[in-house]
Amino acid sequence: MEFLSHNLFAQLAVVMVTASGLALLAFRIKQPLIIAYILAGLVLGPSVVDLTHDAEVMKTLSEVGIAFLLFLVGINLDWRSIKDVGPVALLAGLGQAFVTSAVGYILALALGFGLVESVFLGVAFAFSSTIVVVKLLADKEDLERLYGRISIGILIVQDLLAMVILLAIAALRDNTGIAQLLTVSLGKGVAVIAVLWLIAHYVLPKAFAYAARSQELLFLSAIGWCFVVASVLQVLGFGIEIGALLAGISLAGTGFNREIESKLTPLRDFFLVIFFIVLGTNLSLGSLQGVWWPAAAFSIFVLVGNPLIVLLLLRTMGYHPRAGFLTGTTVAQISEFSFIVLTGGIAAGLVSADVLPLATVVGLVTIAVSSYLIMYNDSVYNRIDGLFAWMVPKNPKRQARLASPPKAILFGYRDMGHAVYDAMRKVTDDVLVVDFDPHQIEELEEKGIRAMYGDAANDEFLASLRAHKSRLIVSTIPNRQVGEEILSYLGKRKASSTVILTAKHQQDADRLYDSGASFVIVPSVMGGAYFAQLLQKKKTAKRPWKAAAKKYTKAVGRTRTK
Repeated sequence: MEFLSHNLFAQLAVVMVTASGLALLAFRIKQPLIIAYILAGLVLGPSVVDLTHDAEVMKTLSEVGIAFLLFLVGINLDWRSIKDVGPVALLAGLGQAFVTSAVGYILALALGFGLVESVFLGVAFAFSSTIVVVKLLADKEDLERLYGRISIGILIVQDLLAMVILLAIAALRDNTGIAQLLTVSLGKGVAVIAVLWLIAHYVLPKAFAYAARSQELLFLSAIGWCFVVASVLQVLGFGIEIGALLAGISLAGTGFNREIESKLTPLRDFFLVIFFIVLGTNLSLGSLQGVWWPAAAFSIFVLVGNPLIVLLLLRTMGYHPRAGFLTGTTVAQISEFSFIVLTGGIAAGLVSADVLPLATVVGLVTIAVSSYLIMYNDSVYNRIDGLFAWMVPKNPKRQARLASPPKAILFGYRDMGHAVYDAMRKVTDDVLVVDFDPHQIEELEEKGIRAMYGDAANDEFLASLRAHKSRLIVSTIPNRQVGEEILSYLGKRKASSTVILTAKHQQDADRLYDSGASFVIVPSVMGGAYFAQLLQKKKTAKRPWKAAAKKYTKAVGRTRTK
């Protein structure tokens, strides 16, 4: 142990070996790997082995992981997606932060905390962890799903709000006027965005086109750009997180984002492992004494209250309870900003240092439990969807249109669904589009496209459509559980429909085939545009989608036709 205490490399070796061993065990028993990393930090931290003596070095390495994570989020940020969910993300993000702060304040007062401490605890526990959520959504490949896009928008709004609150705390600490400080910060923010826009528009495309001549140079240039922007914004008071995100966004239009992402992803994963290990080291078993009751109360509030708040907010904006529930599960933990806010309050002499152990316990509990909620949110919703039946909106005018079952149903219109719909219309005029994004439905209806708001994985909704009488059912929703629900409904009614589904991976596709799917689109194998071409080429056949499926057999080697 004497050798380890003075040898950073040896410490890092033990940390990574321990984390990899626990991660292998977690993967074997099908648990989120984040839990293994946090557990490794707990074991190696001061409460058990007390190995991680170079805390500042480990913390710096974890900040590198945060920078890479948000850099890659920014580099893949689709501004069309942000535009689609921008208003709902803004309203839900601000609404959830306000309601959580208010209820958290009341809860803290009820638990015996002082007035000012209650304000800080309520505000601190209103923020969710961008790092945890993005990591889990990326692992699930759900970043492009509707709830994933809304969640990312909410988190960005929360991060910006946290920046404002931190500036206000700094003003209180330094006896500076809040109005003056916010005005200066706003000016800095506008200047930074303007400069980055000019660089991204006129400099970066040419610079990275030249750097792309060498893969090594492209890799190094991307890292250098991430670090320089993050460092400059940290000096200006905006933090590493916002800087890394803006650095990524500025590169999103260069055309090299996929190549940069593929090279930086392993590096990001390595440093993120250290971040979660450092998080685990902050928890000592002794810190549980005296805070277990308030920690349990706040943990339950964050795990249950935050998702419920988001669910209700999204429902008031017209979203299906499935979208609200899935989005709600992503905010069921506290953020790294929670600790920064409380630390700022302590530095300003407004809050007792005793709240940090409480926040640490709440943070670790909520991160651990919410990891399971996010990973299995579809399964959880399918088991309890009956509880939300009263929230499903009903529209008599739209239901009246279905005097007869449609010949073809398309579940999910965005992206791939757009190409598939055009091809389906060439096969039959009687196509119904179903989506649970209310704004998407409004846009479709404005275009004169027959559309209905609903959940593809709900038996009662499918029954109201009489989907089992449709000749063709296509789902572009890349979720195996949604596909299995559709197949289960059709199987119970012994339907003869041709069912074409979408899966993320070949393993999911195989399970859908085994459940009775006629045809499964795996985007990595064949995109929606190619499938549309097949349908158009075979439209003269008696059953064109059958012919398309046979054509697909030659491409991927497997299909099932009835």
